[in-house]
Amino acid sequence: MTPGGGSELDRGIFVSPRDGDSSTYDAHLDAGWRIGSGVNGGLLLAVMGNALRARFGALPGGHVDPVAVSGYYLSAGRPGPAAVHDDGEADRERVTALATYADLATLPVDVRTTAVAPDLPPPDRCVSVADTSPDFLQEASLLERLDLRLDPACLGWMHGRPSGRGVVSGWLRMADGREPDALLLLLAVDALPPVTFDLGLFGWTPTLELTVHVRAAPAPGWLRVRHATRNFAGGLLEEDAEVWDSTGRLVAQSRQLALAPRE
Repeated sequence: MTPGGGSELDRGIFVSPRDGDSSTYDAHLDAGWRIGSGVNGGLLLAVMGNALRARFGALPGGHVDPVAVSGYYLSAGRPGPAAVHDDGEADRERVTALATYADLATLPVDVRTTAVAPDLPPPDRCVSVADTSPDFLQEASLLERLDLRLDPACLGWMHGRPSGRGVVSGWLRMADGREPDALLLLLAVDALPPVTFDLGLFGWTPTLELTVHVRAAPAPGWLRVRHATRNFAGGLLEEDAEVWDSTGRLVAQSRQLALAPRE
């Protein structure tokens, strides 16, 4: 097994089975996926998802795709060696997850939805995070791995004028051209700047729990992503995400519970 070829995401979520232990996969969390001092929660979920893909894909029926994944974040993930265990044993537990896997290619194709994709300007008329302040990128090295174009209507906070609506949306793809798949969706739901920025609250927003529902394998091309919150109270907020693929299909939904921002 080679570490993901030329794709940064595949290298970032690469796992290898530990010799003599079929329930453990070793990984390395690269500092290039940080938000603040911790590794991005969506990337951690994708690492675990990749280990489950390797584990379940070897079983009869080949359940290779996440359908529902819930991660519970006990402490911040730090760059360096890591291990994924399916028996709950760990030297220092950072995140634990429950997951349902299937083969997305075998699911019914019927779609009935009242959900509406966010109305965004074309990517070339949105704001690339590569053009934001160097200080912002230094605190979020994850963004260097992504081609993320944010809706200008959601960026008042960049100019000291947050809207107070608690919405951030934009276009997303990998900077190295890797096409989206189910594992990328686990990252996409946690890849945009926190919605608290649009409330005028800045700093690291630690995730306590993140549940992702993968609805379909995404088509090649840009992903359209929307994050929103409706309730900030008691030092906690929920952040709901929707991810739409290039065909206009809703391919993933999530909800996370997070703590108020920390400096």
